[in-house]
Amino acid sequence: MQNLSLFEDPAPELAAALRPKLAALADERIYLGTSSWKYEGWMGQIYTPEKYVTRGRFSQKKFEAECLAEYAETFPVVCGDFSFYQFPSQAYWQRLFESSPRKLLFAFKAPEDLTVKRFPVHDRYGARAGMVNETFLNANVFKELFAAPLAPYRERVATLIFEFGAFGRSAFEEEPPFVEQLDRFLRELPEGFRYAVEVRNPEFLDAEYFGCLRSHGVAHVFNAWTRMPELGVQMGLAGAYTADFTVVRALLRQGRAYEEAVNKFKPYLHVQDPNPAAREAIRKLMDRSKKQKQMSFLFVNNRLEGNAPETIAAIVED
Repeated sequence: MQNLSLFEDPAPELAAALRPKLAALADERIYLGTSSWKYEGWMGQIYTPEKYVTRGRFSQKKFEAECLAEYAETFPVVCGDFSFYQFPSQAYWQRLFESSPRKLLFAFKAPEDLTVKRFPVHDRYGARAGMVNETFLNANVFKELFAAPLAPYRERVATLIFEFGAFGRSAFEEEPPFVEQLDRFLRELPEGFRYAVEVRNPEFLDAEYFGCLRSHGVAHVFNAWTRMPELGVQMGLAGAYTADFTVVRALLRQGRAYEEAVNKFKPYLHVQDPNPAAREAIRKLMDRSKKQKQMSFLFVNNRLEGNAPETIAAIVED
């Protein structure tokens, strides 16, 4: 007969250090988490290796199926990037939410079928590559294929993010400007969710764009990305706080391409390129949220510095 331990395996050292700090922040409605969660590079930091062993060997299948529950023991929120590439089914949502404790909140990116104006010329788009997207900013498609299946779990949804890639100069030459189309789309969204918009065109960050978001109670996503102003700069723009909650996605160092970051940092074992400016900007936003008693959701990506949990540990260290 197998002897069962009377005690749980001790938490990995980094997880044990983070848990009380992140829990205390969550009590103040400041939720710090990561972009996605299925990273083997976090083994021994956030994840306990022994939990994912089958027949004496590490099981990738077991890890991917079960690691979210252990993630939730440390982090109060996570951003699901997977939904950018699909309209998840009702069954998919059910499996996802049942695989984690009710206390874990999720942010989800809305599918690119709603936010891409013309599909990139890339193999994964198949016959749609290079074609105009007929469902761009289609509120009915969003409501029927995304919001409705997700509605039963809305109490666990921190925010839904509409991420727009960088538009070329000619993207809106022969039709209404982006902000005008965005305004019409936001006006038609169903109630019950917090919405946020992330743009990759620096020239959009003006009074008209911020005013559009504010009129609908939608948050601007402060995003650290290749060609966007740094987080601290965005946070200092007039009118940039457009809702009664805030969202940050710390994705990339300014000037660094996504592919370059992947090649440099993968498999994301440790921080390799500290970004003090991004860390300090996030701390300032947290301080602002405390003073304003405002809810905030802050997500750190592995590709910002090389390892998101270590970046978060540095942000919240005493």
